[in-house]
Amino acid sequence: DSDRIERECHTEGAQRAKDCRRGDEVTMVGELRAVQTCAKSALRQSGGRGGGGVVAEFFDGSDTVLLKWLGRSRIPGIEPGRRITVRGRVATVDGMKVIYNPYYELHSTQE
Repeated sequence: DSDRIERECHTEGAQRAKDCRRGDEVTMVGELRAVQTCAKSALRQSGGRGGGGVVAEFFDGSDTVLLKWLGRSRIPGIEPGRRITVRGRVATVDGMKVIYNPYYELHSTQE
């Protein structure tokens, strides 16, 4: 599964998550593995700025990046298994790569 995802991302010319570093502005293509809604207190503990939000685990075949949309309770189309292109600046929290409020483009579920 990882090899397939990484090949698809490479074909589209996206950056690989494993090559991205803190401060880099990136465009990546991959899949959402898990999505959860966080209460204000949980988001604050995980490096967010409060206000609740949606957190998704993004995987491109090379590494995992957390995507955090602050102040949102739900985002239509952001669901496990969905293929997505994300753009944003990479941060790190407790050694984990994170992109806050990324721009995103949902891919067709037919792909």
